[in-house]
Amino acid sequence: MDDLSGTGGRDGEDSFAVEEPALGRLDGELRGAAAVLDPVPTALEQLAVEAFALHDLDARIAELTFDSVTDAIPVRGAVEAPRMLTFQADGLTVDVELTGHGLMGQVLPPQTAAIEVLSGPRAGSSLTTDPLGRFTSQEPPSGPFALRLRTGGGVLVTDWLTA
Repeated sequence: MDDLSGTGGRDGEDSFAVEEPALGRLDGELRGAAAVLDPVPTALEQLAVEAFALHDLDARIAELTFDSVTDAIPVRGAVEAPRMLTFQADGLTVDVELTGHGLMGQVLPPQTAAIEVLSGPRAGSSLTTDPLGRFTSQEPPSGPFALRLRTGGGVLVTDWLTA
C-alpha cells in the first residue's frame, strides 16, 4: 500500500515538499498572471498610496462597530436618513452622523480633541470638540474618508469608509 501521509520520502523527508526556488518561480508566475489578467485599477492603487502616506505609526485604530447602512433596520417612510457610524478603540467611542449637509459627532467619554477629516493625501477640514466632546463640519466628506483624532491619550484613526 502506498504511503500518502507525505512522510514516505527518503530519510524521513516530506515527499510532497516543494523546493524553495520552485516556490519563488511559482510565486513570480502567479503575480505576473494576476497583473495581466486582473490588474489593480490605477485609481485604487493611487488611493492606497495616498492612504499609506497618511498613516500614523503610533495611532490606535478605531474599529467600525456600527454602520446604519448595513446594521440598522430600515424605517418605513424615512427619506434620506442620515448615515450613523460608531467607532471604538480602547474605551473611546466616536459616534458620527453623515448627511448631505456635513457631518457631526461626539467623542465619548466627553473630552476635547483635535479632529482631521482625511480624504486623500492631504488632511481635510480641521475640527475641534467642545467640552462635551461634540464636533460638526459643514462639508460632507466625498469618496473614501477617515477621521484622525488627537486627544490627551494619543492619536486615534478610524477605519476608512466611502461616504
